[in-house]
Amino acid sequence: MTPALDRLLGARLPDPPEALRRGPFRDGAFTSPLHSERRASRVGVWLGAAFAVCFLTGLLSHLVQQPPSWFVWPASPSWLYRVTQGTHVAVGIAAVPLLLVKLWGVYPALFAWPPAATPARLLSRLSLLVLVGAATMQLATGLINISEWYPFGFFFTAAHYWTGWIAIGAVGVHVAAKAPEIRRGLARRGSPGSVAGLTPEQAAELTAVDDAAETAAVPRRAFVLATGLGVGAVTLATVGQSLSPLGQVSLLAPRIPGVGPQGLPVRQTGRSAGVLESAADPGYRLTVEGPTPLRLTLADLQAFPQHTERLPIACVEGWSADATWTGVRLGDVLAAAGLPRDTEVTVESLQTGGLYRVSTVAPPHARSPRTLLALQLAGEPLDVDHGSPVRLIAPNRPGVMQTKWVTRVAPA
Repeated sequence: MTPALDRLLGARLPDPPEALRRGPFRDGAFTSPLHSERRASRVGVWLGAAFAVCFLTGLLSHLVQQPPSWFVWPASPSWLYRVTQGTHVAVGIAAVPLLLVKLWGVYPALFAWPPAATPARLLSRLSLLVLVGAATMQLATGLINISEWYPFGFFFTAAHYWTGWIAIGAVGVHVAAKAPEIRRGLARRGSPGSVAGLTPEQAAELTAVDDAAETAAVPRRAFVLATGLGVGAVTLATVGQSLSPLGQVSLLAPRIPGVGPQGLPVRQTGRSAGVLESAADPGYRLTVEGPTPLRLTLADLQAFPQHTERLPIACVEGWSADATWTGVRLGDVLAAAGLPRDTEVTVESLQTGGLYRVSTVAPPHARSPRTLLALQLAGEPLDVDHGSPVRLIAPNRPGVMQTKWVTRVAPA
């Protein structure tokens, strides 16, 4: 069976008529030294590393938000999620110019002649559609998401997560299939090289172009410098949303630390959540379920010992900002309701819809003395856009899980 399959996949397909060999299919159609195996391989190393970092940090964010039974996310250090998700978005943005450079370097191989010498070669080239499509979709939809513009009809988070698995799998398959060529591309100058789908003569010609490129009009150092400047420019223009000192120079960042109500950015406003009236209702009560059920007014909450913590808001879109919060420790409220301080609880919002109106607070965060039901921000009562009258703020949690406009706390 296997020998027969090998013969089938390796069978020589008839060449198309030479009359069709025009335009990009003709000999010498691509003379730029940028179209070289060596440069494609070296850019590919950085691009592959970027995708690996994005995959791992994205997987971590998924586990934090939808934890399986074996996964425990700590409450300390308080800045950990801020770093991992900020890295996820920053590296994803930096990967955009790397992907463009990579595609520029290898696209002449799409016009190799004959287009498909064997069935195996045809399947190999078709498989690249999966790799290029998944990589492009991840980066393009990621940029759209951080800009909070959703022209597509699917749920971004689920699509991004599953496409991430497809993309990283396609990268792994591609690296395995192209390992010999990648090794040659990364080898020292003058080593023999080839590009899959080309004849030995064509491969030798491209290798000569690779070698000549080192001293050509676009030398290696200029190429590396141009690529590095592109990556650096997009990073500098956006990374200030999570690296506050660069906020003033990151002109393309969707969010800038320090800009927003009470000096803090906002992801969802009270108006968009539909809570303007309920949040301002004098009859507001916080219900706490437990052996000793509580219905707490705002004055009741203010009568608890008040604590102040410096904690970041770290959004899944990559932006983050430090803020000073004052309020009641969640553990104190649980104890008053007759519950252990490390009880896993759900926290519900006044908003009536939305995927994040309820969040689960796991034991490490429930018992943390830094987890607050916050009443104030920067010494002032919470603005409605920041969750007035009461919001959850806990260390080392995604912003979407820092529930605003809290109305009920109950054992999970």
